[in-house]
Amino acid sequence: MKTGFTSDRLTEPRVAAANDILRTCVHCGFCAPACPTYQVTGDERDSPRGRIWLIRDVMEGAGAPPDEAVFHLDRCLECMACMPACPSGVDYGHLIALAREEIDARGPRFWGRRLWRAGLAGALARPALVRGLFALARGLRWLMPVLPARLRGALGLAGAWVVRDARPHTYPAQGPAQSPAHSPARARVGVLAGCVQAGIAPGINAALIRLLGRAGVEGVVLAGATCCGALDKHLGRGEAARTRARAVIGAIEQADAAGPLDAVIQTASGCGTMMKDYGHLLESDPEWAARAKAVAAGVRDSSEYLTGLELSFGAQLPPLTVVWQAPCSATNAQGLGPEAPALLTRAGFTVTEPADSGRCCGSAGVYNILESEMAETLGRLKAEAIDRAGPDVVASGNIGCMVQLAGRLSVPTLHLVELLDWAAGGPVPESLKRYETGP
Repeated sequence: MKTGFTSDRLTEPRVAAANDILRTCVHCGFCAPACPTYQVTGDERDSPRGRIWLIRDVMEGAGAPPDEAVFHLDRCLECMACMPACPSGVDYGHLIALAREEIDARGPRFWGRRLWRAGLAGALARPALVRGLFALARGLRWLMPVLPARLRGALGLAGAWVVRDARPHTYPAQGPAQSPAHSPARARVGVLAGCVQAGIAPGINAALIRLLGRAGVEGVVLAGATCCGALDKHLGRGEAARTRARAVIGAIEQADAAGPLDAVIQTASGCGTMMKDYGHLLESDPEWAARAKAVAAGVRDSSEYLTGLELSFGAQLPPLTVVWQAPCSATNAQGLGPEAPALLTRAGFTVTEPADSGRCCGSAGVYNILESEMAETLGRLKAEAIDRAGPDVVASGNIGCMVQLAGRLSVPTLHLVELLDWAAGGPVPESLKRYETGP
């Protein structure tokens, strides 16, 4: 793509980085059929190629970007389905992040929407607050008919989710919480507590820690590390994302100083995508660049790490068909594929995937709150595809996808590690209690 930035503009780091990426696009259009929003609207401006044109115009311009450009760029899911389809290797993921930072820096949005976006980023990063908000939403679903569309979408999502594990969870503590690994421990790993997941489904990390312990791996929940920064990044709040990244890196370094960590594991693939990109996120920070790169190199998705362990699945399970819903952040962004289905098969489940396994479910961080109409369409399409696969239970590796689908499916939606923990002798997940056997 030809660009027309002046030499003065190219001295700006964000503009220079965008220019390098823009110039790799050859306008071939192979990305369009892979894009979920383009599949829905057929509008070129809702395709990666169209958005690249809009990004160039925004970055070359001055002042507040046009409302039309902001509208179509906001409708991007950042699902990265376009990147595997691109023969030119356009780094669209980093390009859309640069564009969103540029838009946020120029402040074109109405003050009410800016307040709403900032409030979302702040609230969802606090597990206790998230837990309370989800519980409140469940009790206020009767208000949905009279609420504005955006609030109605948010309330519907949260209200459909049953907050799991009513007991206060024991992590993150003031000091690292550890799993009771078999002695001697064969490895020591850090576990990211997370933010939304820690508030509404703390049992997911608990299941992971039990799995690790049975395999002789000591799991250390990282104290002081909650939100990885992904939510802020989705919103174009680049500096806020970098601040959260530094906090997570510091927590990892602190845990590592107490005893070397062999890896850092997360159970939300959106967080994994963010953390594996810390090296790029902080590459211009001389104090943190090398530290971020070192931490990013050790980050593993739960499916990725568990694949390498000798897990023992001895529980007597009922014959269940599990549909694996592959999060975009795992497949498109991290390049993961067969790990999770293979683990579920090893555990004794019959595993299948929906026919549209490559299509985003519409979660995408806070997208399903901010872009509720498009997210509703994508969520419905994904739920219909899953239903056609005839599941007894749906498994995923990302809490956002689980929340997005929970109210649209008639079968339980669980995390991969919850099913694996059950198969390895752990407790029966609450939503599958009808399958419980024994005293």
